[in-house]
Amino acid sequence: MKFFKVPEPTIMRLSLYSRILEQLEERGVPIISSVELGDAVGINSGVVRKDLSMFGEFGVRGVGYNVRELRDNIRKLLGQDRNWPVIIVGAGHLGSSLAAYPGFRQRGFDVVALVDTDPEKIGSTIIDKIVVSWEEAEKLIKEHGVRMAILAVPADSVQAVAQQLTDLGIEAILNFSPIILKGPSKAQVQNVDLTVYFDLMRFTQNLNDNGLRPQASNVRGIAVR
Repeated sequence: MKFFKVPEPTIMRLSLYSRILEQLEERGVPIISSVELGDAVGINSGVVRKDLSMFGEFGVRGVGYNVRELRDNIRKLLGQDRNWPVIIVGAGHLGSSLAAYPGFRQRGFDVVALVDTDPEKIGSTIIDKIVVSWEEAEKLIKEHGVRMAILAVPADSVQAVAQQLTDLGIEAILNFSPIILKGPSKAQVQNVDLTVYFDLMRFTQNLNDNGLRPQASNVRGIAVR
């Protein structure tokens, strides 16, 4: 397989395809067309075919895609066929909630530990995760080969913590902190700001309240289950 730069929206849609195909597999559905898969995601079938054609020929013209084979191929593309160790930095309300989220384990992410600087939290257990100090975190990162981290720390410490993580070998950071993180050059960074989605909904509702009808959109976000 040739490796090349894949647009981020395509990768996000692959994740959606994966979830839908898993549900179809559980229901015993053997074949799905690009039209049906597109309808399930809320996009045009041409976008589905273009996305999948970037990685090879998966379907049969006039027949569709074998659900199990396509699911397995997308799982391999997304690395879902193996476990990925992760640490969560910040054992406050948000970090604790993220640690308790069962979807991480279901999608192949193994939360090794939570990291915090508060002496009262270090050594405690949240769900089944131990809160550790930075010194212990460094050992765990090396021991488990952790390359990904989730940030749930106060805004004023995000940048410094991100740099500290990359110094320890972290290559990808998912930032839930209330600030846009400009990641270190060696790290891949994804900023998650839930208020953006609330603003999107609020904008639509505001238009409705003022008697305006926004243009219909089939774009769907990635659901959390």
